[in-house]
Amino acid sequence: MTTRSPFLINRRTLLAGATMAGASLAMPSILRAQDKSLKIGVYGGYFKDSFDKNIFPAFTEKTGIAVESIAEPTGEAWLVQLEQAARAGAAPADVSMMSQVSMRKGLSTELWAPLDTAKITNSDAVLPPFIVEYPDGRVAGIGAVAWYITLVTNTESYQDAPESWEAFWDPANKEKLGLLALVSNSFLLEVTAKTFFGGTDILDTEEGILKVMDKLAELKPNVQLWYRDEAQFEQALKSGEIPMGQYYHDVTGLAAADGFPVRSTFPKEGGISDSGCWAVTKASEKLDLAHEFIDYMTQPEIQALLARKVGTAPVIKRELLDLTDEEFAAVSSEIDPIVPRYDLYVDKADWLNQKWTELIVG
Repeated sequence: MTTRSPFLINRRTLLAGATMAGASLAMPSILRAQDKSLKIGVYGGYFKDSFDKNIFPAFTEKTGIAVESIAEPTGEAWLVQLEQAARAGAAPADVSMMSQVSMRKGLSTELWAPLDTAKITNSDAVLPPFIVEYPDGRVAGIGAVAWYITLVTNTESYQDAPESWEAFWDPANKEKLGLLALVSNSFLLEVTAKTFFGGTDILDTEEGILKVMDKLAELKPNVQLWYRDEAQFEQALKSGEIPMGQYYHDVTGLAAADGFPVRSTFPKEGGISDSGCWAVTKASEKLDLAHEFIDYMTQPEIQALLARKVGTAPVIKRELLDLTDEEFAAVSSEIDPIVPRYDLYVDKADWLNQKWTELIVG
């Protein structure tokens, strides 16, 4: 449900007027207007709908830059698409919201155009964990939003919220779970390690990882869907077809606010803390406009708006925001989070994917 940019409507009116008044005189300015546009990739479903409604039109109104939003698939499929397109000199999107794992994998192929932080007013306010750099210090990605993956339930199926991730292993939940399908975006290794092995240090060795996978494999009878498409699980959760699983705290909150019977719970072991960066593919010819967009998105008032309207956690310093304690708590948690071991998904990617397929989703 995309909100049509007022800039696009005005441009269409201008084109009609130019035809009447003499297109030859107006055409250069119209072409410039057409060039002042960006393709921006964000995750699909409620997340994209919320950006289309609450964020992109205001950006267009302020800057005159039209936005075509692109629904990204979950996981690393979008990274693969961007890399393949870049080799062909094409850009499916100029700016994309990329996961931390995908950001790091893109460094190895020099996929990301270096960003000039001098053109991003609040770059110094972005918290260090949300800035990704090349080994030589060039900035490849600037924090977009942070989010949590939590334990979600359909409230008509579960009157009481589960207190622990252990609920995934409960035999009473046979064929009731929807879980992210990839080892590198589900972070179920970290969840299992924190829940049953006292923390993620056990993941330091391959032997330890295999112990964790053996424990994780015990919940397989409870899984109805290993999902890559966020919208697929979102619909099944709302309908109660798949009444429990892991999903994004922000999106679940948006669905609940729309009246759907869903809840997001931070288990006692913590929610999974993850984040996305704005990155520009090297194939894009609109780096200057991309800088304008990233500059806009890192302003404190926009970060606060994202928290209020999209449900994401800010990536800039808390003291710069006008969020109340209640508003901040709505998008974050006092419970220590489960922090992904991003190093594993870069250093051991092939081995992890092989074992994940053999032992978990195969």
